[in-house]
Order: sequence, then structure tokens, then C-alpha cells
Amino acid sequence: MAKGSNGFFSNWIVRNILGAIVLIAVLIIGAQIALSLITRHGKTVTAPDFTNMTVAEAQEVAREAQVNVKVTDSVFIKRLGAGMVYRQSPKAGATVKKGRSIFLTINSIVPRKTVMPNLVGYSFGEATAELRNRGLALGRLSYVRDIATNNVLYQKQGGKDIAAGDLVVSGSEIDLVLGLGPDGTTTSVPKVIGMKFTRAVDTIHDSYLNLGRVTFDPGIRNYSDSTNAVVYKQDNPGASRTLGGSVNIWLTLDPEKIPAQ
Repeated sequence: MAKGSNGFFSNWIVRNILGAIVLIAVLIIGAQIALSLITRHGKTVTAPDFTNMTVAEAQEVAREAQVNVKVTDSVFIKRLGAGMVYRQSPKAGATVKKGRSIFLTINSIVPRKTVMPNLVGYSFGEATAELRNRGLALGRLSYVRDIATNNVLYQKQGGKDIAAGDLVVSGSEIDLVLGLGPDGTTTSVPKVIGMKFTRAVDTIHDSYLNLGRVTFDPGIRNYSDSTNAVVYKQDNPGASRTLGGSVNIWLTLDPEKIPAQ
């Protein structure tokens, strides 16, 4: 019996077939291992949140998370520290492969500047449009007695007059002193519930009012969060208020706190 068995395996055809089977199995296993190494199949991590970090801090966190970071763009955000991470792609929380590069947009270290326009004599609407065109933001509104209601009498920055032609940092807030005639001294508080922060501020300004106290939920941790936050509570929508008055708002990232519209 043993002799017959030895004779079977000693046959060259059988040996070749068995050898081919073993070779194919080795090739298949080797290809699977190589594919796993190349694609890192099954080896994924969660992209950390790099916003509001310096590049050095982001690099350290990236090493611990087994990913890479690359700075690919810059913007200038006045309220964000110079050189801090403003945005990332893929976003924080995304599932990525180990070794994946996360692309960062940082806040410019050198502020961009723009030329201050002459807004004196402009209507409120014309002045705000010109500020936006120059990359500037509307600050506080104040009123003094004048025959032309809502015409710009003075333009200021930080409490001081600012002249047309001066260079100012892009994104700076420009305060306007407007005329207030004997008629039309009040306005209605607009409803801004359900609006994101920036749109809510613009809507309040469009009603000739100022942004008052802003209260953010504890989960809102950085500038990017604040721009995505939504107003869920505010002062008396529809109430009458003197021009230049203030409106307090409360913001959240929790959709369950936002009242149904």
C-alpha cells in the first residue's frame, strides 16, 4: 500500500500539478498581502480637528493620529490668531486611511490691507455696500440729530475718525455716525431666529440696529463653530426700538434647540 502511494507522488505529472497548485496559492496569498500593504486595507483612523491650532501643534497631533498635514492655502480672518488653522480637508471626524494627508488653510500671518473709501454723504445702504466691496465690515451704528436720516456724517475706527484713502486691515470693522431727523426715529426688531451668525448680524444692521450681547452655547469652541452657529433665542422680535439700539442673541449648533419656524 505504501509503495503504491509513493509511486503516485513520484509520478512527474502529479508532482507538476501539485507544484502548480502550491505556486498559485503562494501567488494569491502574496498578492493579498501586497494589496493590503498598498491600500492599507482595514487600517483607518479618524481625522482630528486641527482648527484653532498652530501648524506645529497640528503636526504633533497628526503624528499621534498617524496622518500627515500640509498647508495649502491662507485667508485673513481678523478674529483668528495669525498662523492658526482656519479650515481643513477632509473635515474633522472623517474616516481616513493611515498616512493620509490632511490639507490645511491657515490664517495669514501678514494682514491684507485695503483703502478706506469716503462714505460721508452716502446713504446707509450705499455705505454698507461699499464696505463689503472693499472687504471691510460694518461696526457700530450711532445717531446724531441731522436733517437727513440714515445718511453718513462720520466714519470711524476704534473711536477715532478715519480718513478716506487710509490703509486699513481687510476685515476691519468701520463704525458709522448717521443722521437722525425728527421723523422715523424708531425701527422694529427683526426676527433672526434660525439664521446663522453672519446673516443675523447683517439683518440686525439692515434694521439700523446694533448687535448687543452674543451668547454662544458651550459646545461652540472656535471661530469656525461661531460662523456655523444658528440663533435660537433673541430679544423681542417685532418690538419697536430706537435707531442705533441693540439686539441680544443666543446661538447654538444643536438643531433641537432651534424653534420650528
